[in-house]
Amino acid sequence: MNPDLPLTETIYYILLVLHRPLHGYGIAKEVEELTAGRVRLGAGTLYGAIKNLSKKGWIRVYKDEEDARRKKEYILTDEGRRVFDEEQKRLKKMLEDAKKVRESYAKV
Repeated sequence: MNPDLPLTETIYYILLVLHRPLHGYGIAKEVEELTAGRVRLGAGTLYGAIKNLSKKGWIRVYKDEEDARRKKEYILTDEGRRVFDEEQKRLKKMLEDAKKVRESYAKV
């Protein structure tokens, strides 16, 4: 079992949207839209997570723009994709287990 799993909801959604390059604001906006506002990433949370994920080697800088605001775009690494895929399998198994149990209760 991977000691990094389960992922937090914040990390899960950041990895999910970084299947394509995005800068910090784009990550926050995409996650908020995807979750219909249920998950909102504050700047501290977002940039702390980006720092952590970069340190783990799960994301990397895709592009670093040298403009006045110096925007960086991030993307998943192969390792990040592997961890994300593991988490998706874990979540899928949990849902399958729940379905089995609920169906067995329906028979009682």
